[in-house]
Amino acid sequence: MNLSRFKLSSIIIFFICLVVLISLSITILLITDMTSENIESQLEEKAVTLSRTVAESQIVQNGLLRTELETEIQEYTSTIQEATDVLFIVVMDMEGLRKSHPDPQQIGQPFVGADEKQVLLGEDYTSRAEGTLGKSLRSFTPILDAEENQIGAVAVGISLDEVQSSIDQSLLKILTGSAIGLLVGIIGAFWLAWYIKKSLFGLEPYAIARIHEERNQMLQSVYEGVIAIDADAKIVLVNKSARRIFHQAGLMAKEPIGMDINEFLPGAMLERMLDQRQPELDKEQSFNGVSVISNRVPLVVNDHVIGAIATFRDKTEVNQLAEQLTGVQLYADTLRAQSHEFMNQLHVLLGMIKLEEYGQVKQFIAKLTDHQAHEVGAVTQHIKDPVLSGFIIGKISYAREAHVELVIQCKTEIPRPKDPAVTHELITILGNIIDNAIDSVSGMEKRIISVHFSYIDELLELTAADSGPGIPTEMQTSIFSKGFSSKKGNDRGFGLYLVKNSVEKLEGSIDIVSERDGAVFSIVVPYEAGGEKQ
Repeated sequence: MNLSRFKLSSIIIFFICLVVLISLSITILLITDMTSENIESQLEEKAVTLSRTVAESQIVQNGLLRTELETEIQEYTSTIQEATDVLFIVVMDMEGLRKSHPDPQQIGQPFVGADEKQVLLGEDYTSRAEGTLGKSLRSFTPILDAEENQIGAVAVGISLDEVQSSIDQSLLKILTGSAIGLLVGIIGAFWLAWYIKKSLFGLEPYAIARIHEERNQMLQSVYEGVIAIDADAKIVLVNKSARRIFHQAGLMAKEPIGMDINEFLPGAMLERMLDQRQPELDKEQSFNGVSVISNRVPLVVNDHVIGAIATFRDKTEVNQLAEQLTGVQLYADTLRAQSHEFMNQLHVLLGMIKLEEYGQVKQFIAKLTDHQAHEVGAVTQHIKDPVLSGFIIGKISYAREAHVELVIQCKTEIPRPKDPAVTHELITILGNIIDNAIDSVSGMEKRIISVHFSYIDELLELTAADSGPGIPTEMQTSIFSKGFSSKKGNDRGFGLYLVKNSVEKLEGSIDIVSERDGAVFSIVVPYEAGGEKQ
C-alpha cells in the first residue's frame, strides 16, 4: 500500500482506529474466554458445595436409613433448591431410585442421565448430561452414614441454559464497554490528526520525509564542519564534522544548539554576517588552539537575512593523513633494513670466495641458514598473521643492523585478527615503540629490547621492555603529546603520539613503568580472532 497517496490526517485516523479496534478485539476475546471460564467455574463450585452440604445433612441421612422419614428429604431439598436457585437437587438410594425431585411424580423413579453410576461406587465428581429437566451441569456426592458406609447419593444440577445466559450477559457488558472505547478512540484519532497536521504547517508525510532526507543527506555528505545561526545569533545547526572539531578544541562541554554563537565560540565572527551580508571565504581562524580554514556566508530569504552559516576544516588533517601512511613508511623501512643486511652478507660471502676460504663460506652460509630458520620459525610459529609476523622479522633485521638485540617472545599463539585494519594499527604501535627503544639503547653498553605477546580472552597484551636509561617521571605524562621529544631535530615527537592514537582507535590501554635500567610499555587492546586464512 502506497501511503504517500493518502493525506496525513487519513493515515493517522485509519491507523489509530485500526490499533484501537485490534486492541479491543483481542481484549474482548481474552476477557470473554476468561469470563466464561470463571462463570462456569463459579457455578460448578456452587453445585459441588451444595451437593456436599446436602450429603452431610442429618435429615437426608435419616430419610435414607428410615423409611418413615423419606418424606422429609423432599421437603428439605425443595427448601434448599428454592433458596439457592438451582435446577434440581435429587437424593437417590443405592439402587439409583429418586427420593427427591422438583417434580414430585418423579420420586421413586430411576435417576435419568446415565452419569450416576460412579457416585454409587463412592466417587465425588461433576458431569454434564441431559435428564428429565434438560441439559445441566451436575455435581454428584456420595452420602455416608455414621460408620462411613455409603447409603445413597445426592445430585445437584444447574441448567446449562442458565450458564450460557450468565455468559451472554457478561459479554453484553464487555461489548458495550468496548464500543464506548472504540468511539472515544475514533474521536481521539480525529483530534490528534487535526493537531498534528496543524503543528506541521499542513505538510503531508511524503513532503516531510523528503525535506528531512534532503537536509540529513546534505549535512552528512560533506566532510567539512557546518555551523549555522539564526537572526538572533543563536546556534541552530551543528553537523557531526563540526562537533568532532569542537571536541578536539575542548568546546563540547555543553550542547551548542540554542546557545549564543559568541558564548559558545568566541571569535567566530559569524554574527557579523547578519549585518554586512558579504561572504568571507577561505579565512584562517583558531578555535581554542585548533586552526581551521573557514567560509562564512549570510542566509538571505526574500531579501531578509534570516541567519548565517559557516563551513570549516581542520588544517592539521594533513597530519592525520600522514598517520594513515605511517604503516607504509614502516613497511618501507623494514624492507630497506632487510635489503641492507642481505647486501652486507653477500659482500662477506664475496670476500671469502675471493680469498678461497670455502670452508668458512660453508660455515657462514650454514650459520645464516640456521639463524634465519630459527628466527623466522620462532616468529611464524606463534604469530599467525603473515603481515604482522613479516613486519616483526624485518624489525629484527633492522635492530640487528643497529647492533641491538631484539627478542620476541610469545606466551600464547597469536591468531589472525578478524579485521585486517587491526594489523595496521598494531604495526604502527610496534614500529614506533621498537624504533624509540632502539634510539633509547643506542648509547648503552647493554642493548637489549624484549617484546612479549599474549592473547587471552580476546585481549592482546604487548609488553616492550628496553635496557635504556628509562623515562623521567616528570616526562611520562607528556611523551604522548604531538611534537614532544626529548631529542633535538626536526620531524620528532610524533612516534608515541601515533602510538597513543592507534591504541585509542583499538579502544585499548597503555601503561608505562620506568626505572633506571629501562622502560616497560604495556599495551592491552581488544583483539577478535578471525581464524586461519583458507
